[in-house]
Amino acid sequence: MKRILIIAFSLISLSVMAQKTDTVFLKKLMESKPDLFASVLNHPGYNQIQILYTQINRDARNKPSFKSFSYHLDPYHYFYPASTVKLAAVIFALEKVNALKSTGLSAKSTMITDSAYKGQTKVLKDSSAKNGLPSVEQYVKKVLLTSDNDAFNRLFEFIGRAEINKKLKANGLNNSRILNRLAIGDSGESARHTNPVKFYNGSELVYDQQAQYDPKDYELQLTNLVMGKGYLDSADKLVNKPFSLAGKNAFSINDQQKLMQKLIFPEIFPANERFKLTAEDYKLIYTYMSKYPTESDFPKYDPKEFWPTYAKMLYYGREKVTPDPNIRIFNKYGDSYGYIIDNSYFVDFKNGIEYFLTAVVQSNEDGIFNDDKYEYDTVCFPFMKNLGRSIYDLELKRVKKHKPDLSKFKIDYNR
Repeated sequence: MKRILIIAFSLISLSVMAQKTDTVFLKKLMESKPDLFASVLNHPGYNQIQILYTQINRDARNKPSFKSFSYHLDPYHYFYPASTVKLAAVIFALEKVNALKSTGLSAKSTMITDSAYKGQTKVLKDSSAKNGLPSVEQYVKKVLLTSDNDAFNRLFEFIGRAEINKKLKANGLNNSRILNRLAIGDSGESARHTNPVKFYNGSELVYDQQAQYDPKDYELQLTNLVMGKGYLDSADKLVNKPFSLAGKNAFSINDQQKLMQKLIFPEIFPANERFKLTAEDYKLIYTYMSKYPTESDFPKYDPKEFWPTYAKMLYYGREKVTPDPNIRIFNKYGDSYGYIIDNSYFVDFKNGIEYFLTAVVQSNEDGIFNDDKYEYDTVCFPFMKNLGRSIYDLELKRVKKHKPDLSKFKIDYNR
């Protein structure tokens, strides 16, 4: 009987996740607001827009169900995912810590990164931490607050490239791969080598991980891997041929939102499909995904460089405004090569609003890559803001049979 119930629950959960996606609604929504969207709708392929919006409806027991709407969604059409891959690394790093807990390792253990291959660097201290020492927990905070590249790279090295890609597949994220560290020109052979890492509780060594090598390539069937008409090479010399992103990280919009849904609502998935995270892990991720940089003491940020809404693209764009006190956005954004991507779960506690929204847009009018001349301010950020506001306005008017209990996501950010 127990086995039958488990199978039945699994089928119900899968049916919830596999609702047919509406491909017309978002197009009509944007067409109804030409002052906001006409410029990108006139050439959506040029701006490489993909959108996935998922409504959340609760039953009388507060159990969520989903209804999805998409625009130009194509898991095989490549876009550079930039920092959005970091959320997967955060989850997988905490899972690995839990798998090693018998050694005494915890997310708070001091993490000392060594070097063993050309180009690798060591980390012995972390001035952003209260105790001045690096740890998985501190790297998680830095990744989620301001998308710190070095913090991601250290988590990448701890998990290991092979393990990261194994976990992507195990979680059904089949149109994604994570091959490289970020912002250090990591590619080719160097990306296959990850640093040795040691963990300490005080002066006691609790875990010693040797350097690792990953020979696999993780090929995906992708289009659009070559784009533009030129690029600046490492010497800032213009190369007049299309720019290739083959061999780079990939993280489809479908997979991004699936990962977010599993993170936010683990209870609707069968137990064997949930992330292997503790209650404290979820609390850590939820807190720092939704926390503003200005609310953090360790790490501490200059509000002129990292203002409250800095990382909340799908509602604020990149505007320096005071955030709405009733709204929290649990998200991971990315920006690089003219792409802006944001993967979010949105909550308005006052009005009982919640939804998932994941989107990508690109602008590179001169067709040259690596020249830092992208239309982020005039095209990408306004698009993300306008899209987020349009969906929010829609949700304000949407009638729900049962108002959601969102207390799970009310967090005391002063603790």
